[in-house]
Amino acid sequence: MKRIMMNIAASLLLVLTPMTMLTGSAYAAGSCTDTPAKQQVYGGISVTGGNCDDSGFMGAIAAGVNILSIIIGVAAIFAIMLAGFKYISSGGDSTKVANAKSTLTYALVGLFIAALAQLLVHFVLFQATKA
Repeated sequence: MKRIMMNIAASLLLVLTPMTMLTGSAYAAGSCTDTPAKQQVYGGISVTGGNCDDSGFMGAIAAGVNILSIIIGVAAIFAIMLAGFKYISSGGDSTKVANAKSTLTYALVGLFIAALAQLLVHFVLFQATKA
């Protein structure tokens, strides 16, 4: 089971890393009205649906964190359902009941840590963009 979870996590990391790099907007230093050449470039960017602000990297990180949070939330729901199924099918066996309770505990602790991690990342991004 542990090996399967590690393979799933590695696969998701390989799939989501390029996706987070593609979600950012166009990055450009300075304002949109510095020179006529920059105005032409930014005009082309706006025609293609991009923008000319400095939030490309931060937006990509925020999008990646949101995607990972959704995946972690779905995995936690499945782990909680698995713990409930283990508890129902334990038949009163104390070792199976203890196993189900530990599965539920680990799922809830993992969900809590993931929520705190998302809160921390968003706080850091907010402080970085404010500075």
